[in-house]
Amino acid sequence: MTVSLDAWLDAVPATVPARLKGARSVLIVSHENPDADTLGAALALRMIVEARGGTASLVCADAPPPLYAFLPGIGDVGTDPEPGREYDLAILVDCGSLERVGSIRDRHAALLARLPTIVIDHHASNGAAGPADWVDPRAAATCELVTLLATVLGVPLTAGDGALATSLLAGIVMDTATFAHPNATPRTLAVSAALVAAGAPLAEISRRLYRTKPDVQLRLFGRVLDRLQTSGGGLVVHSTLLAADIAETGALSAHSEGIIDLLSQSEAAEVALLFKEAAPDATRISVRTKPGGVDATILTGLFGGGGHARAAGASIAAAVAEARALVLPEAERLAAAVRR
Repeated sequence: MTVSLDAWLDAVPATVPARLKGARSVLIVSHENPDADTLGAALALRMIVEARGGTASLVCADAPPPLYAFLPGIGDVGTDPEPGREYDLAILVDCGSLERVGSIRDRHAALLARLPTIVIDHHASNGAAGPADWVDPRAAATCELVTLLATVLGVPLTAGDGALATSLLAGIVMDTATFAHPNATPRTLAVSAALVAAGAPLAEISRRLYRTKPDVQLRLFGRVLDRLQTSGGGLVVHSTLLAADIAETGALSAHSEGIIDLLSQSEAAEVALLFKEAAPDATRISVRTKPGGVDATILTGLFGGGGHARAAGASIAAAVAEARALVLPEAERLAAAVRR
């Protein structure tokens, strides 16, 4: 059984497959602190390039977390381009800005500046406007876009005995929280149906991403939940993750994934905030908001961040206590303005 995506293929800009068709050696770059969407899209793009006779390297500033070990080919993701290799194209996947590629941008600035580039992303805050850039905020995930691109290029979604479909569906499942977020559109569901028909194991992907956690991660969640606070008359719920929490529980930094989604389950709060200590003088904030309420990108944009209307983040050059004092009044102001 196959599911036709013909009704959605006009969304693919002609410049993207045209530039990809002419490439033979491609550098595919994921964003730092990678998630299933950036990794799944990168792995899928490598398969697409290889299916057309080319070669590709996968790079990410940070090693993929153990959570994503089930993704086919994940062990091939390196932290730097291959020495001495001549690339003729770079593809940035799921990157809201060039800054999101992290330290790779600094170590290989000359290479990235020289190469023709394709940006494929779904973040509304992405201002990329190159001739072959494709930014579609209507997409639930970058993997949704890459699925359409594969179809336009004639690469079967069944490629790799289901490996292509598995990588792509993992990104969609992660960014929709197993289709629970309001970003899952009819196109998202059609694309996902096509990937399941092509061999992607939906139930297993969902289990691995959302219903499987090591004990140390559960202990980490417990610490953060124990610090749960509200402000703004209950319209803002927030908590803090300290560097010591990770060290003392034996967890990894990647194990903090999912905590903000727990906070966002608050029945009354319009805004959920997680303040994560990145360094003594640096704090990462993650934001979730309710449908029809606060636009999360408005809040994070005040601090140089971005993302989506319902999920966004920012990095603040301040200690956790200072960052909290800066962000909470703005979150309370925006939450108080919501009318339901």
